[in-house]
Amino acid sequence: MMPDTRTVDHVPVPGPAATDQRLPDDGRGMRRRRVLGWTVIAAFLILVGIAAALLSGIGAWNERDRLDPESVGPGGTAALVEILRERGVDVTVTRDRDETMRALAEAPATLVMADSAILGDDALQAIFDAATDVVLIDPRTRGVEMLFPGATASGFAPAETVDPECETDAAVRAGSVMPGRLVEPGTSDAVACYPSGDGFGLLTSSSGEGLTAAFDGRDLITNENLAADGNAALALNLMGRLPNLVWYVPSLTDSDIATEPTLGELTPGWVTPAIVLLGASAVAAALWRGRRFGPLVLERLPVTARASETMEGRGRLYESGRDALYAADSLRLGTLERLRRALALPPAASATDIADASARLAALPHQDARRLLIEDEPRDERELIALSDGLRALEAAVARGIRGEGDAQPEQTKR
Repeated sequence: MMPDTRTVDHVPVPGPAATDQRLPDDGRGMRRRRVLGWTVIAAFLILVGIAAALLSGIGAWNERDRLDPESVGPGGTAALVEILRERGVDVTVTRDRDETMRALAEAPATLVMADSAILGDDALQAIFDAATDVVLIDPRTRGVEMLFPGATASGFAPAETVDPECETDAAVRAGSVMPGRLVEPGTSDAVACYPSGDGFGLLTSSSGEGLTAAFDGRDLITNENLAADGNAALALNLMGRLPNLVWYVPSLTDSDIATEPTLGELTPGWVTPAIVLLGASAVAAALWRGRRFGPLVLERLPVTARASETMEGRGRLYESGRDALYAADSLRLGTLERLRRALALPPAASATDIADASARLAALPHQDARRLLIEDEPRDERELIALSDGLRALEAAVARGIRGEGDAQPEQTKR
């Protein structure tokens, strides 16, 4: 395969005049943009953290507000607690199971609490047993079954007031109320009051000196509903029998439910420090590499590249690709450019014009010149070599014609 036969000696490259020329964007501008970018990222992370804290706080406040004896919100029960204290009842609010057990052991007291999934069956039963009176203000099936064996929680009452229709003194003196969630006495010996729908709004049971009651306090004793109907009277009659009252709000630390080991507990101790170390290394690497980026600078390149090296490299590429047609096009482009300059033709001259002018000067048929410079398509290396020889002979014939030497016709054409 014949490589490009152009006679260029050197390839022009940028000279030293372009060395160390900086782009218009200086280092101070890039530093300002970098600082601004990090500031925006930090501000975004801070805003996300604040939003998450606010959302979690709102959720925690809503959970505490529901039937919380210290909450003055619509769903709290602080108003009922203040009324009980005004009536001479010593109300103690506890949020710890051990503290609750100690308070109940000091003197006969009424326990007021909502059934909570935080406590296991044994812990809940122990608290019930420690109290003299028990008032369950958020009855669920488990708590109702513990207080009234055979009873259960059922659906919800329609939005209408109902009369007690029972002999329980606390309900009779309170009058009509609008129940929320209903309970069903089932096979228990509990007294059911406030019939509505498929259940009752109140279950009570007396044993010795103690009283046990269960009703849905969410629609009766909250701050927003306490003044309606006989709600306040019913709550005071059930909770104010004894001089001491313990209002227990279970917390997460009170849980006695055995849980499966978490992923953190199953993970070896060295994993967390390794993750932290890898994260710190990644951040340090990012900062280190980020500081290396600066303004672009034009650097000095190698001064010269020999044309023979470029020609040899291109020739090896064409040979490895076995693209004879592309190599032929490269040879023709170089030959056409050299012939145009030798014939003093304008840069806009077409390949046909160059071929015709070369044919006239070399005393060749126009068709033969066009075949060499335009039309022939070599299919393999043998035909490519023949084309390269023909182009070289055509250039030599044109050069002789320019010099005025006789018989400028190429030898291959003569044969």
